[in-house]
Amino acid sequence: MATLNIKTFATLVRDQATAIQAKANALVDFTVGSILRSVAESNAGVALWLESLILKVLALTRAATSNGSDLDSWVGDYGLTRLSSTAAAGSVTYSRFTPTTSALVPIGARVQTADFTQTFVVTVDTTNPAYDAGLGGYLIPATVSSVTVPVAAQTASAGSNVQANTVSVILDAILGVDTVNNSAAFTGGTDGESDAALRTRFVAYLASLARGTLAAIGYAITSVQLGLKYSIIENVNHALVAQPGNLTIIVDDGTGSPSSDLLNSVYLAVDAYRAAGITFAVFAPNVVSVSFSAIVAVKTGYDAASVKGAVGQVVTNYLSSIPIGTSVSYNRMIQVAFDASPGVGALTSVLLNGGTSDVAITAVQVGKAGTVAIS
Repeated sequence: MATLNIKTFATLVRDQATAIQAKANALVDFTVGSILRSVAESNAGVALWLESLILKVLALTRAATSNGSDLDSWVGDYGLTRLSSTAAAGSVTYSRFTPTTSALVPIGARVQTADFTQTFVVTVDTTNPAYDAGLGGYLIPATVSSVTVPVAAQTASAGSNVQANTVSVILDAILGVDTVNNSAAFTGGTDGESDAALRTRFVAYLASLARGTLAAIGYAITSVQLGLKYSIIENVNHALVAQPGNLTIIVDDGTGSPSSDLLNSVYLAVDAYRAAGITFAVFAPNVVSVSFSAIVAVKTGYDAASVKGAVGQVVTNYLSSIPIGTSVSYNRMIQVAFDASPGVGALTSVLLNGGTSDVAITAVQVGKAGTVAIS
């Protein structure tokens, strides 16, 4: 789009004065308070209003400059809608000091983080041995001191991705249960799709109209839910054995263990875009636990606990963000640890899965953070 010749109020008044004076045979009075200046300023005000209307119309008629609900209505004409936010999920462990009688953790029981900013609700997991459909919850038998149950954030947002050992408040009291804690960080929470992300996906949507292409199939996968990572492997089966005309699709929602419902949704989405005669299957990745340990020498003037904590957090986040099918480099992990904080002076005894070699990841695997020990 060509650059618009937008003028300020002062420029509009000055241009009028210049034009009028150029046509006059004598000096024209344009001092503050004069009638002619008042007319020029009135005209300038109307011109500014017209300029604003023009800019508003131009913004609304292009996806690149529309925002919020205007952008939603713009892409909605093409059948595209903004992806909603998703709730983080994980597991918490309910424990008690005196396991003399049985206790029940009901579905829907709520827990909170220690700062009371995030609330999580106990959800159904029929594969959990402690789950009892008749009782409507998870049973802790007598003599058993704890039970681990799945929970999901009550409010979907990226803020629900809380760190380990932060969910420690029992919001709904449970008879015979004393404490709660999450031993691992929660993942999968995302904020609603941003304007920038929606514009990017709109471009991908237009490219996907060809269908049957890798770009089209990738668009179908990413449109199921925010935060999905995927890998499409052509002409092989899940065992990576040659199978012409087959696609093996690996999908991860950040947890390493996407639900069967999510995998089925991805399957249906891909099925609408695949080329005729092409077979495919959708799988969760095979998770390879990657542990990291190192001794950190902290520079003078830095708090040792803060520096080591930062290293541990950055390493954990990096390991959890490695793409599907990507091996974990030993040397890269050293660099990640060094870059975690300016207070890192030296690293010694660096081990990756107990050794000093890269961790090989196949095309159907994904690396996830295991034990991260920084001392």
